[in-house]
Amino acid sequence: MDMEIARQEVRFKEPDFLAPAKQKVNGRMTYICPECENGSGRDGDGIVFDPKADYPHWKCYKCGLYEDVIGLWKCHTGISDPAEVFRTVYDYYQIAVEGSSKPVERSEHENGETILLRQTPPRNGSGGSYEGATKIDYSDFFLQANQNLMQTDYHRGLTLATLNRFQIGYVHNWRHPKATQTVPASPRLIIPTSKYSYLARDTRKVLNFNQKKYSKVKVGSISIFNIEALKIAQKPIFVVEGEIDALSIIDVGGEAIALGSTSNVNKLLELLERKELTQPLIISLDNDKAGIEASQRLSDGLQELGVSYHKINIAEPYKDANEALNADREAFADKVEEVEMNPEESERLVQEGKYMETAVSSHLQEFLNGIANSVNTPYISTKFKVLDAVLDGGLYEGLYVVGAISSLGKTTFFTQICDQIAQSGHDVLIFSLEMARTELMAKSISRLTVLDVIQNQGSIKDAKTARGITTGSRYANYSQREKDLIQRAVQSYGKFADNIFIHEGIGDIGAERVREVVHQHISITGREPVVLIDYLQILSPADVRATDKQNTDKAVIELKRLSRDFKIPVIAISSFNRENYTAPVNLSSFKESGAIEYSSDVLIGLQLQGVGRKNFDATKEKAKNPREVELVILKNRNGVTGKKIKYHYYPMFNYFEEMGIVTEDEK
Repeated sequence: MDMEIARQEVRFKEPDFLAPAKQKVNGRMTYICPECENGSGRDGDGIVFDPKADYPHWKCYKCGLYEDVIGLWKCHTGISDPAEVFRTVYDYYQIAVEGSSKPVERSEHENGETILLRQTPPRNGSGGSYEGATKIDYSDFFLQANQNLMQTDYHRGLTLATLNRFQIGYVHNWRHPKATQTVPASPRLIIPTSKYSYLARDTRKVLNFNQKKYSKVKVGSISIFNIEALKIAQKPIFVVEGEIDALSIIDVGGEAIALGSTSNVNKLLELLERKELTQPLIISLDNDKAGIEASQRLSDGLQELGVSYHKINIAEPYKDANEALNADREAFADKVEEVEMNPEESERLVQEGKYMETAVSSHLQEFLNGIANSVNTPYISTKFKVLDAVLDGGLYEGLYVVGAISSLGKTTFFTQICDQIAQSGHDVLIFSLEMARTELMAKSISRLTVLDVIQNQGSIKDAKTARGITTGSRYANYSQREKDLIQRAVQSYGKFADNIFIHEGIGDIGAERVREVVHQHISITGREPVVLIDYLQILSPADVRATDKQNTDKAVIELKRLSRDFKIPVIAISSFNRENYTAPVNLSSFKESGAIEYSSDVLIGLQLQGVGRKNFDATKEKAKNPREVELVILKNRNGVTGKKIKYHYYPMFNYFEEMGIVTEDEK
């Protein structure tokens, strides 16, 4: 193949030599940034494909990296010679170029994947290094930054002896080496992790959401902090996540290494596979979901390697080791020494303590405090009086899952509830994964035109559909009375629009992203919102290789955990199985059921009145104006079930009118 043609072909390849990040954006895979490792943790989205570029480019919004596949290959391998960059990237993608006669060595792995030897690093970010690759040596930079250390008091309770021992430094106006000048500089603590890599930690006390997201930026190849301890340590070695936490343990006389990220568990295991360790490891990762999962992976790997280890959280009851150091330095030092002296006994006591925490007596005061705290906000009214009565006042902390057949108005019903909640001054977060923000806004304004007509005894002919509001060409033919009606509806909407926050889905919103946004909302506004997910089955999957049922079950469990952690109502709209379109709603109606049935606190179904009766005609019932719709309480963990509430649904105007409990004669 001609050299220029080969170059163009490479540029349209997927950069699969990089490790994949967790998220997808616009349906495209994202990858861990080869410069700053964005995407390797829980929050980062990795490098993102730029659909507007003339030929494929990938951008990292964390460090500003913007490269095509060839540039990404250069960053990944560290090769600086242009000819070598092109030769090796062609070898990787197995593109034969005219004039290139150097043989490519290949090897079959156990999984059957063919990889290149010596010429390329392994695929999918599985580790390894490129023979002859060049790396940037930051030694001089570290020395200069260390000399500036006293320009900041951001020392996190660490002594100067420890800070200087590890050449910790400070840069007042740091910017990532690969970032453009448009990326704002920030004051950073510089923590070397090897000659070729470091962590730049933002030292500002107050950060906005975006600044918090990039408060810890890594530069250079993946390196484990204080890895030399594996060779020279004379005492047990604590394994923690953060470099500052490792420094905190070292500062009181202990020994520690830091992974830097829970994604680096395999990196540590690879290193241990090549080393004989004389000291036991003490796994002390963060006590959150990612930390717990990483602890299990690490302990499984150590067991397989035959490495002695213990699992003890040295920071408890604090968030991390550095917080424990600053809260009570002497007590923290005593605990580190105690664990080092007898890790077996310490681990036994930890396990015993964890088990005793399951005793009810350990949680009784917390239970009583929860009751006292709930006095101020016991529930949130839906403003549908009968529904509120059935739900014992309204919406409580918990997961509400709602299902109905297509076009029955489930989105309309619950966005109406959201509007009614917002009108009472309570915040609502709507994650709209199917409809655009403008569609939902138009539905709300359409509904308000109907309510205005009803309240002022006007003509229903003047009320406007959502399309009648959004189609500008129709305005010329509207009467002044109709225009005034729309204007009043918009003004009414504006009175509570500050309480409604709509996040549109573009294939990148999953349960984890929902949690991030909820946390961001509370951090910025100080208010706990009601959350609406529309709808459950099109949340971005947690695992693209899992089945739809497995991903739905995972999403339900995460949304349930979200409601519990933030103590808020979470409403998830669900689709129905096709066979339930002509049958009364029941627990098995929900698609990919499983966790929906068991994990939800309240399970609600919407159905056409009369469904299931002899000669029932769904098409005929849908043609009614208004449609007669029933809301059925299928499950209510803390209240009555089986109740049916009747509504009149005006689909043209996106409006539900509550008519009362369905009587025995109507059933």
